[in-house]
Amino acid sequence: MILWKDILKFSNSGSPQPDFRVDKSDSEWKLLLTPDQFRITRQKGTEAPHSGALCSSFEEGQYNCVCCNVPLFDSTIKFQSSSGWPSFTQPIKENAIKYNKDTTFGMHRVEVVCNTCDGHLGHVFPDGPDPSGLRYCVNSEALKLQNES
Repeated sequence: MILWKDILKFSNSGSPQPDFRVDKSDSEWKLLLTPDQFRITRQKGTEAPHSGALCSSFEEGQYNCVCCNVPLFDSTIKFQSSSGWPSFTQPIKENAIKYNKDTTFGMHRVEVVCNTCDGHLGHVFPDGPDPSGLRYCVNSEALKLQNES
């Protein structure tokens, strides 16, 4: 289980290596993504709170990166945070997520990106439920739900 101390270590010293990498140019990403998906994942944007289709959805399945389709989160670790964005307590596996220091807008946060393609997902905070105490706050536009059925 990943804990906040691990997140801080990863953001300071480097995240675990991904299983493989997907690298594309901006023009290639633009052909694959909607304008909102591109703005959020490739330009570090965000969606308005409570506007994302996956925010209040709790269907079973896994949440994959909208850019490269790599599994990032599982529905069993999604929770209702009332933050306005889909929230998870853990990634699907330790090396699914890359952690970056983010000091934009005068804040000190930890940005989370897909470790395979560097697509911006959102941020992680140490105010989630037990047992990890983590809240991965992720843009709906950065994810696609793959149902298990």
